[in-house]
Amino acid sequence: MTKKMEWKKLLSGKRVGMEKYHERKHDRTNFQRDYDRLIFSSPFRRLQNKTQVFPLPGSIFVHNRLTHSLEVSCVGRSLGSNVARELSMLHPEDSLLFNEIDSIVAAACLAHDLGNPPFGHSGENAMGTYFSTGNGQSLEMDVRREGGRWEDFTFFEGNANAIRLLTHKFLGRRDGGFAMTYATLSSITKYPYASSLCGEKRKFGFFQSEEDTYRNIARELGISPISETPLHYHRHPLVFLVEAADDICYQIMDIEDAHKLRILTTGQTIDLLMNYFDTKRKESVHNVLKMVSDPNEQIAYLRSCVIGILVDECSRVFVENEEAILKGIYTTPLIKKMSTPVAEAYEKCSETAFAKIYRSKEVLDVELVGFRIITVLLEEFISAVNSPESTYSKLLLRRVSSQYDINATSAYGKIQSVLDYISGMTDIYALDLYKKITGMNIPVL
Repeated sequence: MTKKMEWKKLLSGKRVGMEKYHERKHDRTNFQRDYDRLIFSSPFRRLQNKTQVFPLPGSIFVHNRLTHSLEVSCVGRSLGSNVARELSMLHPEDSLLFNEIDSIVAAACLAHDLGNPPFGHSGENAMGTYFSTGNGQSLEMDVRREGGRWEDFTFFEGNANAIRLLTHKFLGRRDGGFAMTYATLSSITKYPYASSLCGEKRKFGFFQSEEDTYRNIARELGISPISETPLHYHRHPLVFLVEAADDICYQIMDIEDAHKLRILTTGQTIDLLMNYFDTKRKESVHNVLKMVSDPNEQIAYLRSCVIGILVDECSRVFVENEEAILKGIYTTPLIKKMSTPVAEAYEKCSETAFAKIYRSKEVLDVELVGFRIITVLLEEFISAVNSPESTYSKLLLRRVSSQYDINATSAYGKIQSVLDYISGMTDIYALDLYKKITGMNIPVL
């Protein structure tokens, strides 16, 4: 029988890589420091030039990974605050424990996309495809012969890559990577199992190289394993809030972006968002819309109201299922358990997004270009790390940052060094490097 998780353990402020040190006192809590550390980091800044859904902005501003992450963090903080307030009333004897839930969720939300490669999900797909059906297949036997997990590459996953980025000791860096708290790191891990358990979802939470790190985190937090081989854990409860914040922003902000790009008309967008309100609320919302003549402001107002409704609904679902979540028997995303009217409105937005946004020409063009660029970069750099003695390989590998271990002795390590390098690129950097490697763009001499 699975041992019930305890909030006192789950909210541990212990830091990866800093376990042996007595930290000096700070006015900020460790969870607030997690947030600040992420904000000022280079990987976070690079998100400003990584595609969210639509092409990076020209004359019209749409969301990129940076703005998306900031908004998810804002919504996550609201979810965490709501839940903390309710839990404090349910468990008054432990009320002080819950004071930092909003900070933990906000930091986890801020970091949830750090591991995503250039060009959004197309970049992930290109990486996985290169190893599953592309030229990268030839390396499978070498990796498996050494005991490496090949599925880490064929199912390359941005979430698992975020955990690596945040915890791995890259060359020249300190132990523990970002030295994040155990609670924040576990709250980022949406799929706490090995890649060999991916199945059709093609999702997993940590690479083989980070398994021991996550095992130590889970042990400290009191999270029981579902299985040891392959490694599979129950979710940290706050993962549900991070996931909900992402679901809320991804769906609603994509609708707003589609309106700005005129993929959806103002009338279509208003109709979609008005579905979230009951009859009484619709009347007051219509009155406010009459006071605003700018269509973009009308949509922005509706969007803010809808996010408020979704935050309240997901908070309610979490609190109502707290016991089952702590026991590890609740596994459904909060967004799937909302009350019927709100759930139906959300489903209509999902259907519209799939039909008119994610299949739009603009989005497909980014996916096509991104897929091609990532594939070529992988081909060139994988070949270079496996044949480093050639003149061309030497020139190419000089482009790679010294923090990545291109001289790793194992096939698994060599591949990871290339994936570390390419996944950290911005869309613009990847495109520029692709042009130079293919001779499409010759530097001025």
